[in-house]
Amino acid sequence: MRDVVEVLHGTEVHDPYRWLEDGESEEVAGWSAAQNARTRTVLDALPARPALHARLLALLQVGSVGGPHVVGDRVFTLEREGEQDQAVLVVRSAVDPDRPARVVVDPHDMAADHAASIDWFTPSPDGRLVAYGVSEGGSEHGTLRIVEVDTGALLDDSIPHIRHPSLAWLPDGSAFAYSRLPDPATVASGEEGYWETVWWHVVGEKPSADEMLLGDLEKTALPGTSISVDGQWLAFHVSYMPTRTDVILLDRETGLRTVVVEGEEATTWCQIVGDRLYAVTNLDAPRGRVVTAELTRPHAEDWTTIVPEGSAVIDGAVVAGRRLVVASAEHAVSRLHHYALDGSGGREIPLPELGAVGGFDADPSAERVFITFTSFARPSGLWRWTSDDGAVEPWTRFPSPVDADAFAVEQVFYPSTDATDVPMFLVRAAGTEVTADTPTLLTAYGGFAITNSPGYSAATVAFCEAGGVWAVAGIRGGGEYGEDWHRAGMLAGKQQCFDDFYAAADWLVAEGRTSRDRLAIRGGSNGGLLVGAAITQRPELCRAAICAVPLLDMLRYHRFLIGALWVPEYGDPDDPEQFEVIAAYSPYQHVVEGTAFPAILITTAESDSRVDPLHARKFAARLQAATSTPEERPVLVRIESRAGHGVGKPAWKQADEGADIWAFVFWQLGMGASQQVDMTPV
Repeated sequence: MRDVVEVLHGTEVHDPYRWLEDGESEEVAGWSAAQNARTRTVLDALPARPALHARLLALLQVGSVGGPHVVGDRVFTLEREGEQDQAVLVVRSAVDPDRPARVVVDPHDMAADHAASIDWFTPSPDGRLVAYGVSEGGSEHGTLRIVEVDTGALLDDSIPHIRHPSLAWLPDGSAFAYSRLPDPATVASGEEGYWETVWWHVVGEKPSADEMLLGDLEKTALPGTSISVDGQWLAFHVSYMPTRTDVILLDRETGLRTVVVEGEEATTWCQIVGDRLYAVTNLDAPRGRVVTAELTRPHAEDWTTIVPEGSAVIDGAVVAGRRLVVASAEHAVSRLHHYALDGSGGREIPLPELGAVGGFDADPSAERVFITFTSFARPSGLWRWTSDDGAVEPWTRFPSPVDADAFAVEQVFYPSTDATDVPMFLVRAAGTEVTADTPTLLTAYGGFAITNSPGYSAATVAFCEAGGVWAVAGIRGGGEYGEDWHRAGMLAGKQQCFDDFYAAADWLVAEGRTSRDRLAIRGGSNGGLLVGAAITQRPELCRAAICAVPLLDMLRYHRFLIGALWVPEYGDPDDPEQFEVIAAYSPYQHVVEGTAFPAILITTAESDSRVDPLHARKFAARLQAATSTPEERPVLVRIESRAGHGVGKPAWKQADEGADIWAFVFWQLGMGASQQVDMTPV
């Protein structure tokens, strides 16, 4: 231990494991190798692991579909099924469900270990070309390429420094607007993930000839683009995550730029159809509303509300011919409605069951919409709605080893520390009898206005099949009830989202649905911060914890990778008042020596381009030095190579990681086979 002591805003702060921040040093590499060896010794000895691995792999091999892009009579999706380790880019008919789908881009041959993945794609409006990006090892940083859909031929165009760009094609596919990161050689070290700008690329030209359309933005601005059907109007959506989006219109014929909304603490996303703008916004409507305006008068004060704010949170809207289709969520459960373009004649579109719409899209010229739909035991599939049919119909049919009817899902509401009711999903096998002895996994996210909706997970199914209950709490900080719910759990309110989580665990125990020794908690990324807070603030809360790709040293998070993007959510540790709030909960600084912590497995990955693995390393080291129960409740860390924040991880890696995680949880909760594990330090 080499304690670094700093005085920050008058507070003495100890950092005994700062040396573990340097992921490039040989010393840190040696520490990581030793930790992985110890973790493997423990996890490989667990008897439940082989069967869990086999079951998880089977559950991961079910067919699944990502969000659709619809252009004319074609639908493009990312899909994975069977023995495919990665999703492939697929095109299928939008009118004939029996016409076979065709693979356009397959990343499997791009890396021997199948760690190359398609991060994003955008087809041209004529369906002739697709721009897409591939990255390796979960880095999410790749190169923009263009493929001809009908021939599979790759064009010469190659644009580097791309991370999940927003891209808008001209109608004829001859050019597009896109966002990109700077050349790393042109910015200071550590700022390679900032300073995004928007450019115009003509297909067939070199990127060096591209014209900048939108620059001079703030360091943390995330610009996106959309384009009118005729190609005349570009809409720039400049996001300052997670609470503000500025919108600027560009008339490509005249060069005139019009600010639609700017500087408001609200998010707005626009679609331009004909001579009108349609937008989903939470400006003056925390749960969202749909507005429209003439392009000649697009300013916020000129908007007309066509779908007003209601009890449900509006997630998005698309124009489909003469209909406006709106996706919303009521208590985190998806709903779908269609309206006339003036907002009249609204009718609900029935969905298959309690679940979530993962993505939806339409061609503005046709009254049909494609959605992806999922539930806790139903993998994501593609469905179609038309104004003629009235209901959604399945557009993909994959065989599944899961019988959705064999699982029971209920939604309960429990009181938090301030008496506010918080929603929670409880999932179990239909035959499981719930008692105080029932193994239970509690998870939540609580940040960035992200809603914890029902969704298929191999882990959920496997845990419930083994007799457990999977609990998903919709705590504050998320988007379950709109922007007010989000703001109640961000910045100075961050502690409230932690308290909501603890209240969920306490309610489950008080209601006799589980007990402390049969309860595990899990969270990833911002949810990893939640788990870190839980085990340092309430170490008696549960028996075991899974802390994945976590943020944990909140006094230094903004200094690494893209952490500065999240200052609007967490606050700035360099600001004295915000420092005080963050320092009060930052998990790394609140590890107390001699505490009986839960058993904890911390997972991270070397190629994570969002959350630096240093958080996991430092926290693991500090917990291992402090815990009073290292044998009975070990602190393990799993550091994966050729992987990132989770995006693009091949199925075989997901099965390996899942088998480790759930064998660890089964062991600690006494589920299934058990045996003594040698915890002698290595």
